[in-house]
Amino acid sequence: MIYPIDGQGGPAGLFVMDAGLGHAVLWDHRAREWAYDPGLVVRFLDDYRNVDRYKNVNRAAAESVAETVTGGEKLPDESSIRAMFRRHGSGDR
Repeated sequence: MIYPIDGQGGPAGLFVMDAGLGHAVLWDHRAREWAYDPGLVVRFLDDYRNVDRYKNVNRAAAESVAETVTGGEKLPDESSIRAMFRRHGSGDR
């Protein structure tokens, strides 16, 4: 989960990563859809200014906030996420 810069309020963003394979999907607020963008996720995680802005959570916690973060869209199921990974690389090595 990603939190606002000011630390106020609940989660403002959400991404799902498979760091071992270099894959990530995130909620794209502008396009209003789940998008494959591991580069953006890694840049966010590698930026020292964001160290206090994210929290690793399990799937149940991510599902519980997904609709709030996305404005009504659920977190894709695991098979849908794997399909996004496969479309952009080799998601099931």
